[in-house]
Amino acid sequence: MTTSIYHIADILREKADKYELTIFHRDAIAWLEGQLFEKRGHPYLKCLASGRDRRAYPEEVVRQLYVKKLMDDYGYPPNRIQVEKPVFFGSGVGKKRADIVVMHADDPEAAYIIVEVKKPKRQDGIEQLRSYCNAEGSPIGVWTNGAEIVVMHRREPNLYWALTDIPSVHQTLEAISAERVTLAQLTEWDKLVTERLSLKDVILDLENLVLANAGVDAFEEVFKLIYAKLYDEWRAARPGGQYLQFRVLDDPDEQAFYNRINSLFNRAKRQWRGVFLPGERIDLTPGHLATCVSFLQDIKLFNSNLQVIDKAFEYLMTEVGKGKKGQYFTPRHVIDMAVKMLNPSLDEYVIDTACGSCGFTMHAVFWVWGEQLNAQGPNPWQREYASTHVYGLDFDARAVKIAQALNLIAGDGRTNVYRANTLASYLWDDKVRVGLHDRLRHCPDPERNRWNQEHYRYFNFDVLMTNPPFAGEIRER
Repeated sequence: MTTSIYHIADILREKADKYELTIFHRDAIAWLEGQLFEKRGHPYLKCLASGRDRRAYPEEVVRQLYVKKLMDDYGYPPNRIQVEKPVFFGSGVGKKRADIVVMHADDPEAAYIIVEVKKPKRQDGIEQLRSYCNAEGSPIGVWTNGAEIVVMHRREPNLYWALTDIPSVHQTLEAISAERVTLAQLTEWDKLVTERLSLKDVILDLENLVLANAGVDAFEEVFKLIYAKLYDEWRAARPGGQYLQFRVLDDPDEQAFYNRINSLFNRAKRQWRGVFLPGERIDLTPGHLATCVSFLQDIKLFNSNLQVIDKAFEYLMTEVGKGKKGQYFTPRHVIDMAVKMLNPSLDEYVIDTACGSCGFTMHAVFWVWGEQLNAQGPNPWQREYASTHVYGLDFDARAVKIAQALNLIAGDGRTNVYRANTLASYLWDDKVRVGLHDRLRHCPDPERNRWNQEHYRYFNFDVLMTNPPFAGEIRER
């Protein structure tokens, strides 16, 4: 009998350099590929846990790689690992079977870790995993498609916290969940890099698990949490800020945990003033807050240009109605092109008159700086440029809130972003007029100059980049 030679790329129907199994070691993938054999004209694998021959479907490839990871990386023996274990729902056996179940060391009948695997690029299955954990009483659930992974700690039937990792065979769950972390460790673990996630993906998970049923404004609460987490990373990068506080730690009670995270938010408001009102606070319950923090804690938000945050806010803005008005954010590669073409310089004043979340102006700032943003903040000359030469106007309150936050953080303390109707300067309030007064054009004719000082129509800006909305009704003249 002639044995066919199979490759994982063939099974996944992808080019060898395109399929995504990034959570697994290359050596493990190569080893598994060497275990493929032909049976009845199809590729098969021998299950590492049960010893049975299993058809090598894409999902099976992910499952066997994760079984190998459980054994090699975490030390779990084969006799504690079951595949396709029936899940009990209520009084009888359900029709569903869990992909992988690691049993308790002290109770071989009790599930300790339940793993739901999907073929690469599949996104569904987290709700299914939660139902399995609830039915079996498993404290840990893992979802993965080979490229992304979600690890959850089931605290109560409807309360799940994200974990950095699963415990190894000799670790306790408590040791994992109460771990103290430095900014350097967070940089190494950052799931946006190691798992190629986006902040939008994480927010989608939070919407499914918490925000949809929490009775709060999802945009406002995520905005507050990101603001607090950015402050925590900024604080940890400075002398004396060794450990991160935006984490689910071993707090004595839920209220102590809530107070710690809300305190970060309050300190962020004091550091970067002007975005939130003094009395605003986090409105999530301590339980919902813990779930949200657990999903955000292993992500590093301070990146090269804050695009991670900008993209997430773009998604949130669209969800809460901006897209329904026919207004859309400018694609970031288009912004990059426009900035490079106009090539703003250090002595030029820049404005976006329909700024949204300030994509054009933020990219202009980073272009002039010539280097990346980091948690240590800008140099004095960079701060001076960001706070004196870059302006933005927009009528959408939430867009302005995002823009002010991003500009404050990048410029480390001051912003020239204002909520105003660009087409109706006669409606501008004193705050906008004071903020733009220095940029008013001075006309040689005294009468015309006096008129301009009153009506705010002509300004001295060197670079204008904008993408105004092309929908909606304008009722004013």
